[in-house]
Amino acid sequence: MAEKTLIIVKPDGVQRHFVGEIISRFEKKGFKLIAAKFMQISEELARKHYAVHEGKPFFEGVVKYISSSPSMVMVWEAEGVIDMARKMMGATFGYDAESGTIRGDFSCSKGYNLIHGSDSPESADFEIPIYFTGEDIVEYDLADEKWLYGKND
Repeated sequence: MAEKTLIIVKPDGVQRHFVGEIISRFEKKGFKLIAAKFMQISEELARKHYAVHEGKPFFEGVVKYISSSPSMVMVWEAEGVIDMARKMMGATFGYDAESGTIRGDFSCSKGYNLIHGSDSPESADFEIPIYFTGEDIVEYDLADEKWLYGKND
């Protein structure tokens, strides 16, 4: 069964012109894009998204960062999409991320990290409705699905 993940190209990714490259990597992997919007994340929305971290030393900084400039917010779907997307993103900061990952290829920062991805099905279930309603999610079949997922019907 396919799972869903929230992916956000954060303000530094948008400002550095990586939206298309990041979308392309996920498409080439075989993920299915089922919702997307380019938006300015409000401080209120950011606080809701990162509520689990409230009270931690980095909380105010991450709220300020994610609400500082527009972001590309998306929902992607595939079997095992959360684990695969996290591997593709790389270590939290580009300074530590391996080459070949999004952060490893495009970032050397110890503070900004280009992209957010849900870290578990529970996180995805919490995060996706912050940005998208049920009617925003487009369910459809990919024409090449049997080739992507190795299904022989």
